[in-house]
Amino acid sequence: MNDVSHVSLSSPLIPPLEEFESRQKKLDAALNGAEAMLVFSARSIFYLTGCALSQTERPVVLIHIPGKENILFVPRMEREHVEQTVKGCRAVCYTEYPDEVHPMERLRQLLEELHLTSAFVAADAGGYSSAWGYRGPALSELCPEMKLTLFPHLVPELRKIKSPFELMLMRESSKWSNLAHVLLKEYSKPGLGEIEICLRASSETASAMLKAFGPHYRMSGMDKDGVRAVFRGQVGKNAALPHAVVINAKLKEGDGLVTGTNAYIQGYFTEMERVLFVGEPSPEQLRYYNLALEAQKTAFSVIKPGVRCSEVDREMRRFYRENGLQDCWRHHTGHAIGTEGHEIPFFDIGDDTVLQPGMCMTVEPGLYVEGLGGFRVSDTLHITETGVEQLTYFPKDLEEIICS
Repeated sequence: MNDVSHVSLSSPLIPPLEEFESRQKKLDAALNGAEAMLVFSARSIFYLTGCALSQTERPVVLIHIPGKENILFVPRMEREHVEQTVKGCRAVCYTEYPDEVHPMERLRQLLEELHLTSAFVAADAGGYSSAWGYRGPALSELCPEMKLTLFPHLVPELRKIKSPFELMLMRESSKWSNLAHVLLKEYSKPGLGEIEICLRASSETASAMLKAFGPHYRMSGMDKDGVRAVFRGQVGKNAALPHAVVINAKLKEGDGLVTGTNAYIQGYFTEMERVLFVGEPSPEQLRYYNLALEAQKTAFSVIKPGVRCSEVDREMRRFYRENGLQDCWRHHTGHAIGTEGHEIPFFDIGDDTVLQPGMCMTVEPGLYVEGLGGFRVSDTLHITETGVEQLTYFPKDLEEIICS
């Protein structure tokens, strides 16, 4: 197995309570005088408190009362989990879902005890929702006298600017993502299957992470594995599908591969994608690969603080037109990333968000040629005060991407 001694833990991974208090203060400043905010999104609850719970049919609600307290309203089965892993929050439990008394009725009773049923309250949604079969009343039905204001995008907006601690986690993620890609390339041999290769690279990188971090390591990604090294079905001609699915193709000489690696560190990760070739690429493959590199460099040349996201995507679409590549275009240039694979804002002509220091964005223009394959190179950038910091760094030189 590859030497991983160059990958070291630079600081403790466990976020201090002050990190969450800082996020909550930013939330308070945006609440326009609301007496409380109800947060239903599992991802937003994780961001504000560090509580990593999956979103099932059982409602989980954060009741944030500015300057006073945080209450996590959870099913009984999660009480010990919350008490043992979350600081600065009080757990209040209901029995089960749907139970004889619906959890949302229990929530109404709690809000009444807190004198919030007729107060000015903000919320990120009109009630709880889940794809796991949940059914229940809206907040407006439970508390008709509540002065409810919905702020569905408030917490996602706060997440756009990463703190120094978040950036540390994302830099750490990039180190392990790079190792995963080293192994993915090493194990990509003719005759081997996609699943076998990807599982080996993923599991060996995860094992190295555990050995390096020891008890400090927390995945906290809720629905993510520790390391992900994949082709995602983008093998050979099938790579022309931008979001293909795993087909367990057997690699053969001449195949082009579109890769993807992520390493989940305390719920945060970066994105890195590359093109690999099984053996020497054909002249046509090499032509499109070089165009994909040129496309990404074109995007890099535009990205800096103060530039609108739409300008980056507009410049990319100009590149496609001027090089006669319109038929190879499938998607916008990139997106923000952090605790989710896609966050706001987006490098898209319809998104006029101004880039600010602290944002982390992917840059992933792709070329997709039916009958030949796909050519997508993605890196994660951190927008700085003066320009950008590239967080992901596996080489793109031809000699570094040929598997033999």
